Amino acid sequence: MNERKLYFSSDFTLGILGGGQLGKMLLYETRKYDIQTAVLDPNDDSPCRIASNYFQKGNLMDYDTVLNFGRKADVVTFEIEHVNTDALRQLEVEGKTVYPGADTLRIIQDKGLQKEFYKRNEIPTAPFRFVASGKELTKLIASGEEKLPLVWKSRKGGYDGKGVRVLKTRSDVESLPDIPAMVEHQIDFDKEIAVIVARNPKGEVVTYPPVEMEFHPQANLVEYVLCPARIDEQMAERARAIAVKLSGSLKNVGLLAVEMFLTKSGELLVNESAPRPHNSGHFSIEGSITNQFEQHLRAILDLPLGNTKSKTGAVMVNLVAKRHGKAENFYTHIEQMMAMEGVIPHIYGKKEMRPNRKMGHVTIVNKDIHKAREIAEKVRTLAENQ
Repeated sequence: MNERKLYFSSDFTLGILGGGQLGKMLLYETRKYDIQTAVLDPNDDSPCRIASNYFQKGNLMDYDTVLNFGRKADVVTFEIEHVNTDALRQLEVEGKTVYPGADTLRIIQDKGLQKEFYKRNEIPTAPFRFVASGKELTKLIASGEEKLPLVWKSRKGGYDGKGVRVLKTRSDVESLPDIPAMVEHQIDFDKEIAVIVARNPKGEVVTYPPVEMEFHPQANLVEYVLCPARIDEQMAERARAIAVKLSGSLKNVGLLAVEMFLTKSGELLVNESAPRPHNSGHFSIEGSITNQFEQHLRAILDLPLGNTKSKTGAVMVNLVAKRHGKAENFYTHIEQMMAMEGVIPHIYGKKEMRPNRKMGHVTIVNKDIHKAREIAEKVRTLAENQ
């Protein structure tokens, strides 16, 4: 019997490290294919708890917890980067299939290692400098070796805009924590785009059309994702080629979301990447023939990769909390959103609001991307009033 058939309606178990909204949306696909799942997450009320076959509460950074959890699964994957890579590496030594691999995740967890990897593998990226602390950067600026404005990024632990600061004044620099970081000069960019590439163990790859990302100026969170990006076909192919090269250089198996700056001079520079389903790919649930979550599943299980063509134009809007409170008080305008043309809400199942926490997203589908963007603006306005 072909071993792949054992994935479906069998005792095969996919272990997922992390139980947030990305895991929840991945579970939609495992349910569709009747693939058993086990999820490890530190929160009892994780969005994944209701849909997984087995749920375990535990610390994702604890070596023994991750190792023992992984030993119970047939294939291990993750939906968040904050995972103990030493445990993943030991699972690989023991013959366990871990995709994406421990070495890939170790690079991604450290923005400095990411940048060095890009440079070493001739992946275009912005110039950068490492700093050991805020005090070191203060001295560099005082001596004239660095000049403001700068973009400061903590090397580890950042996500959803956290760990990134735009430094415009000396006081901005003086308030920095004394942790390892890197700084870049601000890029004079025209657009921020992203490409999701899927790669399987045989090295076969497919890419989704580049998307255009619009960020909230204060929270540094993605507000809108537009597919297709408003760029010409030649630029789109260049972006896809860079994403494929990076995925191959990492020998990544699964999804890799590659975020890039399109500069005003026409350069493409990789900003950062993530080896998992990604916020920039949520449009694909309604907008693509194969959505990103199914594609990740296909890739890590070495199943045939799916068609990435778009069925329609799509714009995704993040639904982000502005304050602390119960989640039920956040969704008071969902019915008004649902009354709009082509609007499909996704509610993540988080029990508590807190400032800048993603509580859901809305996808607007329309063959006219400009019309979809107009509706997205109305959705965002409603969301801001919640």
